[in-house]
Amino acid sequence: MKPSITSLIESLPATIPFVAPESIERRTGIPFTVRVGANESAFGISPRAKYAMDQAVNTISHYNDPESNDLREALATHHKVDTNQISVGAGIDDLLGLAVRTFIGPERIAVSSLGSYPTLHFHVNGFGGTNHTVPYLPNGFNDLNALADAAIKQAASLVYLANPDNPAGTWFRASDLNAFVNGLPDSCACILDEAYIEFAPEGTAFPMGDLDPRIMIMRTFSKAHGMAGARIGYTIATPEIITAFNKVRLHFNVNLIAQAGALASLKDLDFVAGVVSSVQQGRNDYEALAQELGLSTLPSATNFVTFDAGTQQRAQLILNALAKRGVFIRKPGAPPLDRCFRVTVGTDQERQDFARILPQVLSEIDAAIA
Repeated sequence: MKPSITSLIESLPATIPFVAPESIERRTGIPFTVRVGANESAFGISPRAKYAMDQAVNTISHYNDPESNDLREALATHHKVDTNQISVGAGIDDLLGLAVRTFIGPERIAVSSLGSYPTLHFHVNGFGGTNHTVPYLPNGFNDLNALADAAIKQAASLVYLANPDNPAGTWFRASDLNAFVNGLPDSCACILDEAYIEFAPEGTAFPMGDLDPRIMIMRTFSKAHGMAGARIGYTIATPEIITAFNKVRLHFNVNLIAQAGALASLKDLDFVAGVVSSVQQGRNDYEALAQELGLSTLPSATNFVTFDAGTQQRAQLILNALAKRGVFIRKPGAPPLDRCFRVTVGTDQERQDFARILPQVLSEIDAAIA
C-alpha cells in the first residue's frame, strides 16, 4: 500500500536542471580550487548589504514581510514604475515557475531556444505543458525570427528569451527586441530574462515605461549584486500579471535576510559599478587568453565568456580534463553551442590559475586527438 503519485509526475524524468559543483566534488573526490562555472560573482557583496544582512540576523526569529514592501517600493522608484508592477521572488528560478503556472497548463506550449536556461523547461514539464525549441544561430545568437515564427505556428502561450543570453553571452539591443515582441501573437506572453543586464551596453535593457501587457521583465540580485546564495530576484510586468502571480506565489518566499541585503545593495550602485568594471577586465583577459591559444570566443555582455572549442568532443574533453585539475566550468549541452565551453569571470587569482592550466589541458587533449 502506498500513495498514488499523479500520472504527470510519474511520466517526468528524474532530472535536475543544474549539477552543482558540490555534487561533482562528492562524486569524484576532487575539490574545485578554481570555481568559474556557475556565473557567480567573484567580487562579493556590497559592504552595505553585508551590514544590513548581519543586522537582520538579529530578528531572524520573526517572519519576513510576505509583501517585500520596502524592497518593492525601492525597486519601483529605481525603475520608475508603480509598486503594483513588481513581484519579488526567490530568484528568477522561482519567478519562472510563477510565470509558467500563470500561462502554461496541459496542451499549452512554451517556445524557447534549444539549450537555453533549463529551469523554464523544468517548470513547463512540471505543469503539464509542452516545450517547443528552436536552435541558436551558429554565431551564438538567439534566432529571433525563428522564435517568433514558432510562437505563431505553435499558437504558443509563452515565449522565453534571455537578453543577454545564457549560455552564449550574446545580446540584442532593445530596438531589436521591440520588433521581436511586436511580431508575437497578441495572446502570447513573453519573458525577457535580464539576469545579466548590468553587464550589457547601454541600449540593451528593454524599456519599462508603458510596458506591453504581454511582457514580464525578470531581474536578479544574483549576478552583479553578488547575492546568488540569498536567492532573490524580481519581475516587472503589468499589474494584471502581478495580481495573477500573487494568487499562486508562496507568500513567504523571500527570506528576511535576503530582503534586507537586496534593499541595501540597491542603494549602493557604486559597488555594483565597480563589479561591472572588474568583470569587463576579466572578459578582456579571457578574450586575450583565447587569442593566444588559437581559440575564438562569442561576444559577451555577461559575467562569463563562452570559448569556442571547435567540436563537441573537444569541448567535452576540455571540461573533463579541467575538472580533474580542480577547475569547475560548464558547457552548453545542445547543438550548435555544444562545441563551446563557458567560463565565469573569476578573481584575479582564479583567472591566473585558469590561464596556467588551460594551455596544459589543450596540449594534452590535442595530442591525444591527433
